[in-house]
Amino acid sequence: MVIIDEPYASDVLIKWLEESKEPVLDNAFAKKISETHKLNLISDTEAIKRVNAGESVYTNSENALAWLLENTENENRNRSIELFKNKAAMRKKLAALSPRFFYQELTKSELADFDVTDIELPVVLKPAVGFCSMGVYVIENASDWDAALEDIAKSEAIWNERYPQSVVDGENYLLEGYLDGQEYAVDMYYDRDGKANILNILRHDFASADDTSDRLYITNHDIVDDTYDKFMDWLDSVNKVIDARDFPVHVEIRMKDDDIIPIEFNPLRFAGLGGTDISYHGLGFRTYEAYLKETPIDLKKLYAKHPDDTYSMSLLNPSVNADLSRPFDHDGLASRFSNVIGFCKFDANVTGSFGFLFLKTDRSTVDELDFILHSDLLEFQM
Repeated sequence: MVIIDEPYASDVLIKWLEESKEPVLDNAFAKKISETHKLNLISDTEAIKRVNAGESVYTNSENALAWLLENTENENRNRSIELFKNKAAMRKKLAALSPRFFYQELTKSELADFDVTDIELPVVLKPAVGFCSMGVYVIENASDWDAALEDIAKSEAIWNERYPQSVVDGENYLLEGYLDGQEYAVDMYYDRDGKANILNILRHDFASADDTSDRLYITNHDIVDDTYDKFMDWLDSVNKVIDARDFPVHVEIRMKDDDIIPIEFNPLRFAGLGGTDISYHGLGFRTYEAYLKETPIDLKKLYAKHPDDTYSMSLLNPSVNADLSRPFDHDGLASRFSNVIGFCKFDANVTGSFGFLFLKTDRSTVDELDFILHSDLLEFQM
């Protein structure tokens, strides 16, 4: 069963839902989609019956989590949702796996009186419940702290307008040590026996040390081959503590040498806003279909067939100087690249970004990734 919800469902997902006849909860968002696509909509009553009976559930949006928690009685799933979504609670649960890693919880009211110079810097400040790098700040000094608090004051109204509190909570924050390592995003699920299954491994690249955006994720044979076994072992060790069953998760982590530190666990979904479709655009399989149909995916074997290719996804976040009232030239941006394999075009006033761009590059076109990583995109606003 699938729950689709605001703010966006990709064309790849909708087409599959149409063709597969996978049951879809009949909520307001799905009803709107079904005006132009023939979805197999099921009522709240039928959906609740299926979930309580143990049917697998996937959602493209964390907006759906509140419905599940309020209406269903699958104890393991609901407990896992609440735990994975709360970064602070996960830090406590997994503290024994990262004993050297600093973290502290703060309420919004405590932020103003907190003296950040009393702790070892750098640190990262983020909402205890958050989404898509919103409200994430790297703090290297007192000035960074003051700037973060100022930005929170300006931005929290926008967060509240776009997402419910179950997705972004501006009342509680997590302060954690900054691991100087490489960041990765992993689409995976725990099967009914609690065993980890990995469907995407993406290296998260940044334009600078203080960049916290989701502008560039890449994957290729070398990345998958180098990290797959380490991540499998770590994810299995995590579930010895959590005990999630039949549960999809988008996991973000940092790794340096043998240290793996969790950034966040996003429950019941894979990479958001259609990002998980990089597996479809690059290798031809849908992550959510693999999970729901329990289809084994040998990720290392699949990437070994494409040793020279790199697949990337770029969330087109606006510059601070962007005027979101002006239209964005998606076609003009696409023409800048040699092999666009997918493009989700967003209304930035709804999602906060212009779109998700998927590229295929090789050694001769690798400079295209440097361009998209560093561009402020202002030249593409009409």
